[in-house]
Amino acid sequence: MMQHLNIALVQTNLIWENPEENRVLISKKIAAIPKHTDVVVLPEMFTTGFTMNPVKWAETMNGDTVQWMRKLASEKNIAIAGSIIVFENEAYYNRFLFVHPSGEINFYNKRHLFTLAGEHKVYTQGNKKVIVNYKEWKICLMVCYDLRFPVWSRNKEDYDVLLYVANWPKTRIAAWDTLLKARAIENMCYAVGVNRVATDANNLVYNGHSAVYNSLGEEMLCFLEGEDAIKTIALQKEHLKKTREKLGFLKDRDRFTL
Repeated sequence: MMQHLNIALVQTNLIWENPEENRVLISKKIAAIPKHTDVVVLPEMFTTGFTMNPVKWAETMNGDTVQWMRKLASEKNIAIAGSIIVFENEAYYNRFLFVHPSGEINFYNKRHLFTLAGEHKVYTQGNKKVIVNYKEWKICLMVCYDLRFPVWSRNKEDYDVLLYVANWPKTRIAAWDTLLKARAIENMCYAVGVNRVATDANNLVYNGHSAVYNSLGEEMLCFLEGEDAIKTIALQKEHLKKTREKLGFLKDRDRFTL
Protein backbone atom coordinates (compact mmCIF):
# COMPACT_ATOMS: atom_id res chain seq x y z
CA MET A 1 0.00 0.00 0.00
CA MET A 2 1.23 3.48 -0.87
CA GLN A 3 1.64 5.18 2.52
CA HIS A 4 2.42 8.65 1.13
CA LEU A 5 0.74 10.72 -1.53
CA ASN A 6 2.75 13.71 -2.69
CA ILE A 7 0.44 16.43 -3.99
CA ALA A 8 1.54 19.65 -5.72
CA LEU A 9 -0.91 22.55 -5.51
CA VAL A 10 -0.65 25.07 -8.35
CA GLN A 11 -2.01 28.44 -7.22
CA THR A 12 -1.70 30.70 -10.25
CA ASN A 13 -3.09 33.55 -12.28
CA LEU A 14 -5.18 32.45 -15.27
CA ILE A 15 -5.08 34.29 -18.58
CA TRP A 16 -8.66 35.13 -19.50
CA GLU A 17 -10.14 32.90 -22.20
CA ASN A 18 -6.77 31.86 -23.59
CA PRO A 19 -6.32 28.08 -23.39
CA GLU A 20 -3.08 27.99 -25.39
CA GLU A 21 -1.33 30.60 -23.23
CA ASN A 22 -2.56 28.98 -20.03
CA ARG A 23 -1.23 25.59 -21.13
CA VAL A 24 2.18 27.18 -21.87
CA LEU A 25 2.17 28.97 -18.50
CA ILE A 26 1.22 25.85 -16.57
CA SER A 27 3.68 23.64 -18.47
CA LYS A 28 6.52 25.87 -17.28
CA LYS A 29 5.29 25.63 -13.69
CA ILE A 30 4.91 21.85 -13.80
CA ALA A 31 8.43 21.52 -15.22
CA ALA A 32 9.72 22.85 -11.89
CA ILE A 33 7.84 20.50 -9.56
CA PRO A 34 9.88 18.23 -7.29
CA LYS A 35 10.64 14.66 -8.30
CA HIS A 36 8.45 11.94 -6.80
CA THR A 37 5.35 14.13 -7.01
CA ASP A 38 2.27 11.95 -7.45
CA VAL A 39 -0.49 14.44 -8.27
CA VAL A 40 -0.50 17.99 -9.63
CA VAL A 41 -3.70 19.97 -8.97
CA LEU A 42 -4.71 22.97 -11.09
CA PRO A 43 -7.55 25.45 -10.42
CA GLU A 44 -11.10 25.33 -11.75
CA MET A 45 -11.40 26.20 -15.48
CA PHE A 46 -7.63 26.49 -15.66
CA THR A 47 -7.61 27.09 -19.43
CA THR A 48 -10.01 30.05 -19.46
CA GLY A 49 -10.86 31.45 -16.07
CA PHE A 50 -14.46 31.25 -14.84
CA THR A 51 -16.15 32.17 -18.11
CA MET A 52 -19.83 31.91 -18.98
CA ASN A 53 -18.98 31.62 -22.67
CA PRO A 54 -18.73 27.85 -23.20
CA VAL A 55 -19.91 27.98 -26.81
CA LYS A 56 -16.63 29.63 -27.78
CA TRP A 57 -14.22 27.89 -25.42
CA ALA A 58 -15.50 24.35 -24.86
CA GLU A 59 -13.32 21.43 -25.92
CA THR A 60 -14.01 17.75 -26.44
CA MET A 61 -12.48 14.85 -24.56
CA ASN A 62 -10.14 14.48 -27.53
CA GLY A 63 -9.29 18.18 -27.65
CA ASP A 64 -6.01 20.01 -27.23
CA THR A 65 -6.14 20.34 -23.45
CA VAL A 66 -6.95 16.68 -22.79
CA GLN A 67 -4.18 15.59 -25.14
CA TRP A 68 -1.81 18.03 -23.43
CA MET A 69 -2.74 16.65 -20.00
CA ARG A 70 -2.20 13.08 -21.16
CA LYS A 71 1.17 13.87 -22.69
CA LEU A 72 2.38 15.75 -19.63
CA ALA A 73 1.12 13.09 -17.22
CA SER A 74 2.95 10.40 -19.18
CA GLU A 75 6.20 12.36 -19.54
CA LYS A 76 6.34 13.36 -15.87
CA ASN A 77 4.81 10.11 -14.56
CA ILE A 78 2.28 12.06 -12.50
CA ALA A 79 -1.48 12.49 -12.35
CA ILE A 80 -2.78 15.91 -13.43
CA ALA A 81 -6.09 17.22 -12.11
CA GLY A 82 -8.14 20.34 -12.82
CA SER A 83 -11.38 21.45 -14.46
CA ILE A 84 -12.01 22.65 -18.01
CA ILE A 85 -15.06 23.32 -20.19
CA VAL A 86 -16.17 20.23 -22.10
CA PHE A 87 -18.80 19.84 -24.84
CA GLU A 88 -20.38 16.41 -24.97
CA ASN A 89 -23.75 15.03 -26.06
CA GLU A 90 -25.01 18.51 -27.00
CA ALA A 91 -24.26 19.87 -23.52
CA TYR A 92 -21.56 21.97 -21.85
CA TYR A 93 -19.95 20.84 -18.61
CA ASN A 94 -17.59 22.31 -16.03
CA ARG A 95 -15.67 19.05 -15.89
CA PHE A 96 -13.01 18.09 -13.35
CA LEU A 97 -10.49 15.82 -15.09
CA PHE A 98 -8.13 13.46 -13.27
CA VAL A 99 -5.60 12.22 -15.80
CA HIS A 100 -3.44 9.24 -14.79
CA PRO A 101 0.13 8.71 -16.08
CA SER A 102 -1.24 5.76 -18.06
CA GLY A 103 -3.59 8.08 -19.96
CA GLU A 104 -6.68 6.81 -18.15
CA ILE A 105 -9.10 9.63 -17.28
CA ASN A 106 -11.60 9.91 -14.47
CA PHE A 107 -13.93 12.88 -14.58
CA TYR A 108 -16.56 14.61 -12.49
CA ASN A 109 -19.13 17.08 -13.79
CA LYS A 110 -19.72 19.91 -11.32
CA ARG A 111 -22.92 19.25 -9.40
CA HIS A 112 -23.63 22.64 -7.85
CA LEU A 113 -23.62 25.27 -10.57
CA PHE A 114 -23.04 28.82 -9.35
CA THR A 115 -26.42 30.49 -9.92
CA LEU A 116 -25.12 33.87 -8.75
CA ALA A 117 -23.01 34.03 -11.93
CA GLY A 118 -25.59 32.31 -14.15
CA GLU A 119 -23.53 29.14 -14.47
CA HIS A 120 -26.73 27.05 -14.39
CA LYS A 121 -27.99 28.80 -17.53
CA VAL A 122 -25.10 27.72 -19.76
CA TYR A 123 -23.70 24.55 -18.19
CA THR A 124 -25.33 21.19 -17.44
CA GLN A 125 -25.39 19.93 -13.87
CA GLY A 126 -23.55 16.75 -12.98
CA ASN A 127 -25.41 13.99 -11.16
CA LYS A 128 -22.70 11.54 -10.17
CA LYS A 129 -20.26 11.65 -7.27
CA VAL A 130 -16.83 10.44 -8.36
CA ILE A 131 -14.18 8.70 -6.26
CA VAL A 132 -10.83 8.15 -8.01
CA ASN A 133 -8.66 5.21 -7.04
CA TYR A 134 -5.04 6.22 -7.52
CA LYS A 135 -2.01 4.54 -5.97
CA GLU A 136 -4.35 2.89 -3.44
CA TRP A 137 -5.72 6.27 -2.33
CA LYS A 138 -9.39 7.11 -2.71
CA ILE A 139 -9.82 10.71 -3.89
CA CYS A 140 -13.19 12.46 -4.09
CA LEU A 141 -13.41 15.14 -6.80
CA MET A 142 -15.34 18.38 -6.15
CA VAL A 143 -15.53 21.81 -7.79
CA CYS A 144 -15.75 25.24 -6.12
CA TYR A 145 -19.43 25.90 -5.22
CA ASP A 146 -19.78 22.23 -4.19
CA LEU A 147 -17.88 23.25 -1.05
CA ARG A 148 -21.01 24.89 0.35
CA PHE A 149 -23.05 21.68 0.26
CA PRO A 150 -21.87 19.13 2.85
CA VAL A 151 -24.50 16.50 2.07
CA TRP A 152 -23.08 16.01 -1.43
CA SER A 153 -19.52 15.50 -0.16
CA ARG A 154 -20.45 13.36 2.87
CA ASN A 155 -17.93 10.57 3.28
CA LYS A 156 -20.08 7.48 2.76
CA GLU A 157 -17.39 5.79 0.68
CA ASP A 158 -14.52 6.00 3.21
CA TYR A 159 -12.46 8.09 0.80
CA ASP A 160 -9.10 9.46 1.93
CA VAL A 161 -8.88 12.84 0.20
CA LEU A 162 -11.51 15.45 -0.61
CA LEU A 163 -10.14 17.51 -3.50
CA TYR A 164 -11.61 20.91 -4.47
CA VAL A 165 -10.57 23.11 -7.38
CA ALA A 166 -11.95 26.63 -7.50
CA ASN A 167 -12.22 30.19 -8.75
CA TRP A 168 -13.27 31.54 -5.34
CA PRO A 169 -13.17 35.37 -5.06
CA LYS A 170 -11.53 37.39 -2.31
CA THR A 171 -14.86 38.90 -1.20
CA ARG A 172 -16.01 35.51 0.13
CA ILE A 173 -12.67 33.97 1.02
CA ALA A 174 -13.56 33.64 4.72
CA ALA A 175 -16.22 31.11 3.71
CA TRP A 176 -13.65 29.17 1.67
CA ASP A 177 -11.26 28.99 4.62
CA THR A 178 -13.96 27.92 7.07
CA LEU A 179 -15.76 25.41 4.88
CA LEU A 180 -12.62 23.68 3.62
CA LYS A 181 -11.56 23.08 7.20
CA ALA A 182 -15.06 21.92 8.15
CA ARG A 183 -15.20 19.40 5.29
CA ALA A 184 -11.95 17.85 6.57
CA ILE A 185 -13.25 17.56 10.12
CA GLU A 186 -16.71 16.18 9.38
CA ASN A 187 -15.46 13.65 6.82
CA MET A 188 -12.31 12.64 8.74
CA CYS A 189 -10.20 13.00 5.61
CA TYR A 190 -7.61 15.25 4.06
CA ALA A 191 -9.23 18.29 2.45
CA VAL A 192 -7.19 19.87 -0.35
CA GLY A 193 -8.36 23.11 -1.96
CA VAL A 194 -6.70 24.79 -4.96
CA ASN A 195 -7.84 28.32 -5.83
CA ARG A 196 -6.55 30.86 -8.36
CA VAL A 197 -5.11 34.36 -7.87
CA ALA A 198 -5.14 37.79 -9.59
CA THR A 199 -8.02 39.61 -11.31
CA ASP A 200 -10.18 38.28 -14.14
CA ALA A 201 -11.96 40.08 -17.00
CA ASN A 202 -15.02 40.61 -14.80
CA ASN A 203 -12.86 42.55 -12.31
CA LEU A 204 -13.23 39.83 -9.71
CA VAL A 205 -10.18 39.62 -7.45
CA TYR A 206 -8.88 36.22 -6.33
CA ASN A 207 -6.43 35.97 -3.47
CA GLY A 208 -5.86 32.22 -3.39
CA HIS A 209 -5.85 30.73 0.12
CA SER A 210 -5.18 27.29 -1.36
CA ALA A 211 -4.65 24.96 1.58
CA VAL A 212 -4.50 21.42 2.94
CA TYR A 213 -6.14 20.26 6.18
CA ASN A 214 -5.78 16.90 7.87
CA SER A 215 -8.61 14.80 9.29
CA LEU A 216 -8.56 16.75 12.56
CA GLY A 217 -8.93 20.07 10.75
CA GLU A 218 -5.33 21.07 11.35
CA GLU A 219 -3.82 23.24 8.63
CA MET A 220 -0.88 21.46 7.01
CA LEU A 221 -0.15 23.83 4.14
CA CYS A 222 -1.21 27.31 3.09
CA PHE A 223 -0.16 30.00 0.61
CA LEU A 224 0.70 33.63 1.22
CA GLU A 225 -2.00 36.13 0.30
CA GLY A 226 -2.19 36.31 -3.50
CA GLU A 227 0.89 34.13 -3.93
CA ASP A 228 1.50 32.73 -7.42
CA ALA A 229 3.39 29.55 -6.64
CA ILE A 230 3.48 25.76 -6.41
CA LYS A 231 3.68 24.01 -3.06
CA THR A 232 3.98 20.29 -2.42
CA ILE A 233 2.92 18.24 0.57
CA ALA A 234 3.00 14.55 1.51
CA LEU A 235 -0.26 13.10 2.80
CA GLN A 236 0.14 10.22 5.24
CA LYS A 237 -2.09 7.12 5.20
CA GLU A 238 -1.03 6.30 8.75
CA HIS A 239 -2.51 9.58 10.00
CA LEU A 240 -5.92 8.63 8.63
CA LYS A 241 -5.72 5.10 9.99
CA LYS A 242 -4.76 6.15 13.51
CA THR A 243 -7.25 9.01 13.68
CA ARG A 244 -10.17 6.94 12.45
CA GLU A 245 -9.32 4.05 14.78
CA LYS A 246 -8.98 6.30 17.81
CA LEU A 247 -11.89 8.60 17.02
CA GLY A 248 -14.51 6.50 15.26
CA PHE A 249 -16.78 9.40 14.33
CA LEU A 250 -17.51 8.08 10.84
CA LYS A 251 -19.11 5.00 12.39
CA ASP A 252 -21.83 7.27 13.79
CA ARG A 253 -22.56 9.12 10.55
CA ASP A 254 -26.12 9.41 9.31
CA ARG A 255 -27.22 6.98 6.60
CA PHE A 256 -29.05 8.48 3.65
CA THR A 257 -29.43 8.30 -0.09
CA LEU A 258 -29.35 11.31 -2.41
